[in-house]
Amino acid sequence: MDSPSSPTRREMLLYHSRPKSSLKIRWVVLLLVCIVMVGTYYSLDIPAALHHQLQDTLDTGASSSSPSSSASASAISTQPFEFKFNLLFSVYSIPNTILPFFGGSCVDRAGASQSLVSFGLLALIGQILVALGGLFRSWPIMLAGRFVYGLGGENICVACSTVLNAWFDGGDTAFAFAISLATGRLGSVINNIISPQVANSLSTTVALSVGAGVNLVALVAAIIIGYVERREKRRTSKRAVDDMLSASLLAEAHLDEEPDVILNNTADDDDDLAGIERSYADDYDDFHVGEDTTHIYEEDSVQVRCSGVCSFGPLFWLLSLSCCVVYGCVLPFNNVASGILLERNYFVRPPVDCTLKYPDRCTAGTVLQNVTDDADFNPSRDSNGTACPIPNNAPILPTTLNITRNANDTAEGAWMRPSYVYSNLTPSQVDCGDPFWSEGCTANYCLKQDEATETAGRVMSIPYTISAVLSPMVGFVVDKIGGRAIIATLASVTLIAVHTALAVTSISPVLPLIGQGVAYSLYAAVIWPSVPLTVRPHVVGTAFGTIMAIQNIGLTVFPLIIAAIHDHSGAYLPNVEWFFVACATCGTLAGLLLNIVDCCKSNRRLNRRNPKLTGDRDDVDTSVVGDEGAVLELDISSLVSHSTL
Repeated sequence: MDSPSSPTRREMLLYHSRPKSSLKIRWVVLLLVCIVMVGTYYSLDIPAALHHQLQDTLDTGASSSSPSSSASASAISTQPFEFKFNLLFSVYSIPNTILPFFGGSCVDRAGASQSLVSFGLLALIGQILVALGGLFRSWPIMLAGRFVYGLGGENICVACSTVLNAWFDGGDTAFAFAISLATGRLGSVINNIISPQVANSLSTTVALSVGAGVNLVALVAAIIIGYVERREKRRTSKRAVDDMLSASLLAEAHLDEEPDVILNNTADDDDDLAGIERSYADDYDDFHVGEDTTHIYEEDSVQVRCSGVCSFGPLFWLLSLSCCVVYGCVLPFNNVASGILLERNYFVRPPVDCTLKYPDRCTAGTVLQNVTDDADFNPSRDSNGTACPIPNNAPILPTTLNITRNANDTAEGAWMRPSYVYSNLTPSQVDCGDPFWSEGCTANYCLKQDEATETAGRVMSIPYTISAVLSPMVGFVVDKIGGRAIIATLASVTLIAVHTALAVTSISPVLPLIGQGVAYSLYAAVIWPSVPLTVRPHVVGTAFGTIMAIQNIGLTVFPLIIAAIHDHSGAYLPNVEWFFVACATCGTLAGLLLNIVDCCKSNRRLNRRNPKLTGDRDDVDTSVVGDEGAVLELDISSLVSHSTL
C-alpha cells in the first residue's frame, strides 16, 4: 500500500494544477500590468497638459505675416484651435461608443496577453502618429493618431483587467485591481508634471515623442506578460504530464505487488484524473499564448439584441444619465483644465489700460539688446502711471511689429521666418517655440508662459492624485456601509459647488480641485458596482456595454460643446464652467430620482449594504430593473478598467 509520504497520482496532478493565483510570479505580472497602465494613461492625457504648447505649434494663424491679414488670421487661429484641440478627445471616444460591446469578448477569444500586445501596438502606432502630427504641424495626422489610440487605449484596460483576473482570483483580487488602477491614474499625474517641462525646455514634438517612448515601454511590458504566461503554462503542463506518467508507473508497480490498491480510487477520482490528464495533454500538445483552452466558444456566444436594451428599467436609465453627465464635468474638465487655470489664475489677461511705453518695440530679448542695454527700456504702465501687470498676469505684448531677420546674424539665423510684420499682434500669434519670440523679442512673455503652464500642470493633477489614493479605500468603505445612490448624488452636489467656485470666485483653485478629486473618487467607487443591481443577471454584460457606450457618447459630444462655447465667448470663463455646473446639476437631479425610484420601487437595492442580486424577484418591481433580454458575454472585469476613468 502507499506510504503516508508517497502522494497518490491524483494528488500529484492536483498539486501541479495549482491556479496562477498561488504563484509568486503573479506579483511580477502585477508590476508589468501597472507599467502598461501608466503608459496608456500617460499618453492619453498628453494633449490636456500641453494646451498652450499645442497652440503655439499647430496654430496656423501664427504663420501669417501680412499686416492686412493679421486680424482675420487671429480669428482663424484662435477659434478653430479650440475646436480642433477638443476634437483630439472626441475622436478618441468615437470608437469607444461601439467597442465596449465587443472588446471583452475579443479579449476572451484571442487571449488576454495576446490581445494586450495587439492593443498596445495600436496605442503605440496612434501615439507615433500624434507625434508626427506635431512634427509636421498637421492636425489631420494628429487626429488620426488619436483615433487609432482610441482603438487600443480602452481595450488595453479591459485586457489588463482580464490578466489580473486570471492571476489574482483569490483574496488578492481587489488589492491587485486597486493598485493597477491607482498606478494608471498616476500616469496622468506624471504626464501633467513632465510634459509641460519637456515641451518648454525642448519642444512640443519631443514631449509628444516621449509619450510614444512610454507606450513602447508599455508594449514591451505587455510582451513580457505574454512570455511569463507562456512559460508558466508550459512549465506547469510539462511537469504535470511527467508526474502523471511517473505516478502511472508507480501505480502499476504497486498494482503488481498489491492488487487491492485500486480500491483506494473511487469512480469520481478516476473521472477527475481523466479530466486532468486530458487537460494537460491538450495544453502540452497545443499551447496558445494567453488562451484558456478550457473555454469553448460557439458561433452565437456573443449576441446583441435590441430586446435586451429595451428591457432595461428606469433604474438603469437614470444611472446611465447620471454617468453621462457627471463624467461630462470631470473628464472634459481635465481636458481643458490647463487652459482654464492659465486664464483664471496663472497667466491672466492684463488690464486693457496697460500699455507699453513703445508699443511698436520688443519687450525683452536679443532684439531689444541690440538697441539698448536698459532692461527697462520698454516698460508697461496703466492709465494712472502704475507699473503693470501684476505677478499672475501675462506680460504686455507689442501692438505692432515690423522686423526682418538678418541672415548674417547667428542668433537671428535660428528664427523660423524671414520677417515678422504685425499691425495688431495678439497672443495667439506668439509662438514661443520660435526663437524670435522666446529669445529675441518677447523673452519675458515666453518665460512667464512656461512657468505658468508648468504650475497649471501640477495643480491640475490634484483630482487624479486624490482619486488614485482614495478610490481603493472608498470602494472598501462603500461595500461596508452601502448608500450608493446617496453617495452618487452627494458627489454631483459637490461638483456643482466646485465649478461654481471656479466660475464666480477668485480663490485659489487648489481647494475646488481637491473637492473635484474627492467627488470623482466617491462617484467612481459607486457608479460601476451599481450597474448589476439595476438589471437582470442574464443581461449584465449588455448593461455594461450600454452604459459605457452612453458614457463615451457624452465624452465625444461634450468637448465639442465646450469648444463651441469658447469660440462664441472668446474665453473659457465663466461660460464653460457654467456648462460644467449644468452637467453636475443634471447629475444631481438624476441622483435624486435614482434615490426615489430605488426607495419606492426596488426596496432600496442601491442603498443597502449587502444588496441581493436582481435575480431575486421577490424584493423588486420588474418594471424597475426590466425583465427579459439578451445576453452579451462581456468580461465583467472590464468595468473595473472604467471605474476611475
